Amino acid sequence: MNLNKYIDHTLLKPDATKAQILQLCEEAKKYNFMTCMVNPSWIPTVKEALKGSDVLSACVIGFPLGAMTCATKVFETKNALEMGADEIDMVMNIGQLKDGHDQYVIDEIKAVKEACGNHLLKVIIETCLLTDEEKKRATQDVILGGADFVKTSTGFSTHGATVEDVKILKAVAGDAIQVKAAGGVRSKDDLYAMIEAGAQRIGTSSGVKLMEE
Repeated sequence: MNLNKYIDHTLLKPDATKAQILQLCEEAKKYNFMTCMVNPSWIPTVKEALKGSDVLSACVIGFPLGAMTCATKVFETKNALEMGADEIDMVMNIGQLKDGHDQYVIDEIKAVKEACGNHLLKVIIETCLLTDEEKKRATQDVILGGADFVKTSTGFSTHGATVEDVKILKAVAGDAIQVKAAGGVRSKDDLYAMIEAGAQRIGTSSGVKLMEE
């Protein structure tokens, strides 16, 4: 099992500096992680730093609240791809889901996926703000929206991924889409537990520590 290729090596802090982003890229190249996951403004820096490696560049959209307009998310996606992003992680409109407006959620995911084209789209549903029933509905909406992954968390809300959340998402996702666990994966045991529960990608800022363990 190539554990390194499960990992999106992540730095999304608002005060991240260029030096820290470049360090992230060097670590990602050293351990050959799947992606470097950053905020959109850092994509040109990451793209340049990763040149010649197998590591992909990825960025977040509508982050971290998901409450901006669909048009804003579509523009942000297109802009990120123009700058060289390989994968997009978008935050779902959580309030719309909780109000039962599933068609809004589905249509927004469809619009962003259309903007993504052949690029992978992961949809963050922020499981810590949802009931188990809402987690199931959200996963179903992600499938209907045509995205490639359902992702647990931003890592910026009340808590990150739990093994139980991953199991719930995987039970609904089946083979239709993949599951990404993000936030709170800080040890080798966490990593194995998430993979065993059904996660096919892990978002973490602790990738180096995990590899050294």
